[in-house]
Amino acid sequence: MNILVVDDEKLLVKGIKFNLENEGYTVDTAHDGETAVEMAREGDYALIILDLMMPKKDGLEACQEIRGFSTVPIIMLTARSEDADKLMGFESGADDYITKPFNILELKARVRALIRRSSITAPAAPAKAEEADVLRCGHITLDEKRRSAFKDGQEVELTMKEFDLMLFLMKNPGKVFSREKLLDLVWGYDYLGDTRTVDVHIRRLREKLEMNPAQPEHIITKWGVGYYLAE
Repeated sequence: MNILVVDDEKLLVKGIKFNLENEGYTVDTAHDGETAVEMAREGDYALIILDLMMPKKDGLEACQEIRGFSTVPIIMLTARSEDADKLMGFESGADDYITKPFNILELKARVRALIRRSSITAPAAPAKAEEADVLRCGHITLDEKRRSAFKDGQEVELTMKEFDLMLFLMKNPGKVFSREKLLDLVWGYDYLGDTRTVDVHIRRLREKLEMNPAQPEHIITKWGVGYYLAE
């Protein structure tokens, strides 16, 4: 299983590579955003670890470009802990965020969790998928087995976390969940991120799946409480 680690701190990259290889992963490395995008486009990676501050292209720009052609799980690394930076990372399509300095055990736990969730995808479903694997809400369809999403019959690319969040809402129609509860149930593994992360993902889901994101029919806000899927 291949992982791409990108950071301009070569000593840090060496340490991450050493620890992940001890876990059985194959690790490729790069030290700038431009090379990261090229390697992500050409390689077959189970996960990418991407630093925020890098030469040529920063992590945000690189992440946005990678999201243009791939839904590979991405963990952003940064020495900055401001909430605004974290939200920008999620806006760019990152699935998780770790602030330097970090415990390598925490990073390995995040890597395992993201790869485990993303590997649930099935290689190829038969033409007649079981109805239990397919969830529908109006013009929105999710194929859980293939981890595919459709808007009015047209396939839409969702990131791993976007898919997980939409799948959870579709499995619990009509139930209102707070941001904190969604973080706990969807992000899991003791995620310590800002609850506004949920807002970012909800907005991206509306942009991708609602016919009119400004007036959503299905992904609904319960003001002062949280979000729910309208049946």
